[in-house]
Amino acid sequence: MKKAGHSFLAVLMLLLGACSTNPAADQVVPKPVSSPQGRTIAPTLPETEEPAKVPTVQNLKVAQLRNSEYQLGLLDQIKNVQLKDGRYQEGTPGREDYISVSVTDFIAWGDLDGDEVDETVAVVAENYGGIETFVFLAVYQAQDGELGFLTSTFLDDRPLVNSLSVQDREIFVDAIIHDFDDAMCCPTLPTTRHYALNGFNLILTDYSTLTPTGQPRVITIEAPVDGVEVSGIVRLKGNITIAPFENNLVYRIYDLGGLELSVGPITVEAPDLGVPGTFEKALDLGSILKNTSIRIAAQDINEEDGSLFAMDSVVLHVR
Repeated sequence: MKKAGHSFLAVLMLLLGACSTNPAADQVVPKPVSSPQGRTIAPTLPETEEPAKVPTVQNLKVAQLRNSEYQLGLLDQIKNVQLKDGRYQEGTPGREDYISVSVTDFIAWGDLDGDEVDETVAVVAENYGGIETFVFLAVYQAQDGELGFLTSTFLDDRPLVNSLSVQDREIFVDAIIHDFDDAMCCPTLPTTRHYALNGFNLILTDYSTLTPTGQPRVITIEAPVDGVEVSGIVRLKGNITIAPFENNLVYRIYDLGGLELSVGPITVEAPDLGVPGTFEKALDLGSILKNTSIRIAAQDINEEDGSLFAMDSVVLHVR
């Protein structure tokens, strides 16, 4: 009897030991259940804690921008405001002292001045208590480890921005803005444009629009080539996708600070209205100071309100 009792105890202890060493023995496995429609529903397993996410460089830059100082673009006097989480507000809505600023989700990075350090570009909206929301393109530079506001330029009242990027040291913006007869609520004019950074200024370098039927209005300057040295008489040559009103374009010559030095007409050669055409114009640079840089622009101007239909430009060095 003792032998039989010992054998029974030994077997029982072996079984208990096997159960305790099985790693799956302590886990509760949920059983599938059936829905009222008779379909099998997979059991819900316990959630496991995700590893902490390490902030990316881009996320850190966005956070830095959204907590930087911003210089208001609409006011005549200089006024800087401190953003917090991408916003600033003062005054009472509906009153003259009200100011609201918000950084949109359109943010881009790229080297604009050739120093191999990226600038930060953002679309920022300003409101002063009315229905209008004035939207600006703002540029920031890295300064002692922080982002410092550099400059901005006005885009439109409540434009529909489609994309923002930095390409070949220029800012590219795709946006729908107000045409001259649009209701203020509803812009309809598709545009694309590039801006170049020149010191503390953003210079519009090209601009294009679409007609109501979707045809692109684009001017392309073929000669002289951007960046070359010139002197004396320069022949401005190029093409346009849609011949302008009365086949007339306008040329403008600026210094790099944006001061207009000369303006005049350009005649477009085209077989009919609204079809592609070409142009060529001799420009006398004799009155331009030597060893300076200038920008020459060819523009298609809307006769109804003076806005641009299309524009292209080149920078030249006068020797």
